[in-house]
Amino acid sequence: MSKRSGVSLRLGSGLLRASHPGPTVAVTALSGVLASAVGNDLPSIALLVAAVLTGQLSIGWCNDLVDATRDRRVGRRDKPIATGELPETVVRTALAVTLPACVALSLLSGARSGLTHLLLVVASGWLYNLGLKRTLWSWLPYAVAFGSLPAVVTLALSPPAAPPVWMLGTAALLGVGAHLVNALPDLDDDATTGVRGLPHRLGLRVATVAAAVVLTVASVVTVVGPAGPTPRWAWFVLAFAVALAVVGLRGTGRTPFRAAIAIAFVDVAMLTLRG
Repeated sequence: MSKRSGVSLRLGSGLLRASHPGPTVAVTALSGVLASAVGNDLPSIALLVAAVLTGQLSIGWCNDLVDATRDRRVGRRDKPIATGELPETVVRTALAVTLPACVALSLLSGARSGLTHLLLVVASGWLYNLGLKRTLWSWLPYAVAFGSLPAVVTLALSPPAAPPVWMLGTAALLGVGAHLVNALPDLDDDATTGVRGLPHRLGLRVATVAAAVVLTVASVVTVVGPAGPTPRWAWFVLAFAVALAVVGLRGTGRTPFRAAIAIAFVDVAMLTLRG
């Protein structure tokens, strides 16, 4: 392998890890599944997935770029920008390519869908990174971004359609729950560097319980919200989500966190199946 190839692989690996690959893949996959569930055709689904992917990549890179100084202070070895493995100039160049691509791909899905994605989903992620994460309102960008995602996919239909209210509510609750769960592993590091979002103000135990409760409410909305009779299997799934919540509320150590993650997976499955 040539030296140039080795450098390219190192930079590519750094960009991948700095993009927050877990959340990026999860949100992108959710958008694709939702787009298919509401009836978009394959070309529309491909455009939507590409738009959401570029938007999520930009949010992840922006996050690590903004947090690089904080990550160095707490010795985060898993952050390639903070360790110097990934130069900031490379990340800025990636953003300069990705953001215009996100704008173009979003608008190719139609003006309504594209503007909803850009102004509510992507902008919320950037506003979180640039300051809201340090405030009591840290949950709001997650609620707006996740809550808007169903509208992004339904407005891309021909003709455009508004999503049902229950779907918006479930997605927004899922976003708040995701914010709480996502913040839990980093509470100590964040406190050291002065980040005081909602999860930090609640504390580890209360934030974990709140995540389980919010995600369980999302399960309830998904079951009772859609019009028409509720299928029997949905009640069984809801009972499973409630059981997970009870385990989380009564558990200790990592059990509440794992229970909240499991409920989030149940919510995503219910959202797509009921959609």
